Amino acid sequence: MERKWWTLVVVCAATFMLLLDVTIVVVALPDIKTALGASFSQLQWVTDAYALALASLLLTSGSIADKFGRRRIFSIGLVIFTLGSLLCGVAQDPVMLIVSRALQGIGGAALFSTSLALLASTFHGRERGVAFGAWGAVTGVSTALGPILGGVLTTGVSWRAIFLVNLPIGIVALLITWKMVDESRSPHARRIDWPGVISFTAGLVALVYGFTEAGQRSWSDGVVVGSFIAAAVLLVVFVVIEVRADEPMFDLSLLRIPTFTGGLIAAFAMNGSLFAMLLYVVLYLQDGLQYSALQTGLRLLVMSGCTMVSATLAGRLSEKMPVRWLIGPGLIIVGVGLFVMAGLDKDSSWTHLIPGLIVAGIGSGLVNPPLAATAVGVVDVHRSGMASGINTTFRQIGIAVGIAVYGTAFSSQLSSSMRENPAGGTRAAYAEALNTLFWISGAVALLGGVAALLLIRSRDFVPHGPAPTPDARGDSSSEGASAPAVA
Repeated sequence: MERKWWTLVVVCAATFMLLLDVTIVVVALPDIKTALGASFSQLQWVTDAYALALASLLLTSGSIADKFGRRRIFSIGLVIFTLGSLLCGVAQDPVMLIVSRALQGIGGAALFSTSLALLASTFHGRERGVAFGAWGAVTGVSTALGPILGGVLTTGVSWRAIFLVNLPIGIVALLITWKMVDESRSPHARRIDWPGVISFTAGLVALVYGFTEAGQRSWSDGVVVGSFIAAAVLLVVFVVIEVRADEPMFDLSLLRIPTFTGGLIAAFAMNGSLFAMLLYVVLYLQDGLQYSALQTGLRLLVMSGCTMVSATLAGRLSEKMPVRWLIGPGLIIVGVGLFVMAGLDKDSSWTHLIPGLIVAGIGSGLVNPPLAATAVGVVDVHRSGMASGINTTFRQIGIAVGIAVYGTAFSSQLSSSMRENPAGGTRAAYAEALNTLFWISGAVALLGGVAALLLIRSRDFVPHGPAPTPDARGDSSSEGASAPAVA
């Protein structure tokens, strides 16, 4: 097999591994809670630590790779991600697991930001389309398979297996990278915006920490109020830095393009509604209805299967119709699906969720394939890498903020239900708490859909010519590489 196809193999393997970890961990959280004695807020951080690290460093990792070498940064990302997986697998307490998940996210940012650039510098012409198509298929399959694989490993082996399974994949991928992948750099690499990275990361962490702690303390607690004030100050500082920077990591002028802004809102709403809700659906199925991790994963296949089918249809339709008519209605359908899932009571079985899971899954599939076009399709090719990265960053922020906000509402409603109706038991309390979240998350999806319909416009899209031809060394800026954004 030619060297270039080995590049595709290793990039797809790494992408499968890092995106699998976004969803595979969800069904194992109840087992992790029991084994490590984790609190409810610590369970939220097990997911949020990964998403925040990925969101915070995604844009900067691309600039670092352009400057110092994509194969080098990709290899470092593999080492960090694999090491983080090992530490997660042997974690002895919740804090160690959370820190290790953040380490995974750092490695994941390096991997994700360099994957498309490696493909763009290796493949050209029709072969580039084949490579990007294979990569896109892997992103969809890995996200959909996460819950079921997590259930199989957690029930059949241990929750630790969902992390340790990454070790052989990471080691083999690293060996192939060193032996078969060519190095490439960009002759137009941007300077690294360290002030922007630090202020953005600190602001996000403070914001999510405030929402998470509000559920355990109170909205008026000094720590919570202080976290929100710190988040506001840090994010304002970030905006000032980006406005004044010669080479910002986030070109704020892109927000003047209505379609780009609409795409960011849609990305945030998609992940901040349905995908953030998965954690609480899993808790209900396992803690409320007493299903095992495997049984939970199998039940979530109802949604995953519908998503894959509708995503295939959306991929074809996006070439024939304006993407606003896929993204906007898709998000509205997701919202309707979440509303349909509401109405649980202490006697409800999991079958109550089936219609809503089907509807939400169909809507999700309509949104995801065309969403990247709202980012890369409205900018010139030299800024498409930044635009795609920003869109993906907003997806991860949606997950992190959504989990934190829903966690506050969930814990508040749960304790209130247990206090007011102790005879109803845990099952009734979980049902009432989950109903509240379905209404909130459904509203988020609906608002995102309306924003997409109002802001995404066909006239904002710019024509793109053939992809730039790399120079003799195979250099091709990661800013010229784009592909569907992922969850």
